[in-house]
Amino acid sequence: MFTLTGWRAPGGKPRKQASAPAPALKRYLYVITPGVRNYLGYGGHGIQVFDIDNGHRFVKFIPGKGGLRKDGTPSNVKGVAVSLATNCLYISTLEAIQCLDLTTEKLVWERTYEGGADRIAISPDGTTLYVPSLEKEFWTVVNAKTGDVISKIVTNSGAHNTIYGPDGKHVYLAGLKSTMLNVADTKTHTVTKQVGPFGADIRPFTINGAQTRVYVNVNGLLGFEVGDLVTGKKLHRVEVQGFNIGEVKRHGCPSHGIGLTPDERELWLCDGANNRIHVFDNTVMPPAQRTAILVRDMPGWISFSADGHYAYPSTGDVIDVKTRRIVATLEDDHYNAVQSEKMVEIHFRDNKPVFAGNQFGIGQVGAKTSH
Repeated sequence: MFTLTGWRAPGGKPRKQASAPAPALKRYLYVITPGVRNYLGYGGHGIQVFDIDNGHRFVKFIPGKGGLRKDGTPSNVKGVAVSLATNCLYISTLEAIQCLDLTTEKLVWERTYEGGADRIAISPDGTTLYVPSLEKEFWTVVNAKTGDVISKIVTNSGAHNTIYGPDGKHVYLAGLKSTMLNVADTKTHTVTKQVGPFGADIRPFTINGAQTRVYVNVNGLLGFEVGDLVTGKKLHRVEVQGFNIGEVKRHGCPSHGIGLTPDERELWLCDGANNRIHVFDNTVMPPAQRTAILVRDMPGWISFSADGHYAYPSTGDVIDVKTRRIVATLEDDHYNAVQSEKMVEIHFRDNKPVFAGNQFGIGQVGAKTSH
């Protein structure tokens, strides 16, 4: 009796067994709604999912789980974050944060926090959330797995927009009631530096990958300002030329939304009064205005696909970065327009998330990520 383990011809090598092909990578855009105030007409209450590699076509709708006001109606979505460490997606609303399992799509926990919640940011290793209170005096530091409070940072600046630095060492805290950008140390959860003052109170902002420059929207400006994250000084004020400021539907400021392409060669700026995205050459300083792209509604946010091929304004237009052309518009399964200021790219392999994109328009040149 013998066992046949692998036949081979005289002098030949054993025949290799065919290996199973690796599961295909799926690149999806998760669009959280209502992501323009509480307007359910822009996508309902839940998550609209689109296939990036298939013309940004609709894939599925994940109904909202939690995120309701006391009267049972859906609350405004204020922010979104993804953690590969916990396999979860986090949605902040005016009152609370919901934690959803990305594989089962079930609600893991929902927690309310003192002072409410605004636009959240998560550490690169996916373990810590920075939660701005709703335009109040402080940020709450939260354990992403449990939702438990770790610490609180008091800035008295009208807590609002938040960016976690790619190196995981610093968090950038912008308040609606301050011209100064606070920088916090993530080991001590204390403010260690300020940048500014800028020309008016800070609205959306972004940073470069090396964490040496910050680009900020400020109240009253159709344009942006540039600051030095190393010295703490304001460097430049850039005003959009050829367009009037005019009235805006939301946010109360002409430019609400700013981002760098991943290669940092360009800066894209929202113009809420003229329904435009302005493109600037960021290879020179200050950045130089180059062109403008008309979008279908007022843009209130801008981000990019991880590969830099697409720009995602909150209007649901999908713009080819190279050609400046709108190549798709986000629509739900009933062909209704989907819009949101809260969307994030997530890659899946075998139904497990393996990559989360950058929704804040942070540059990727020289970024030293911490995992």
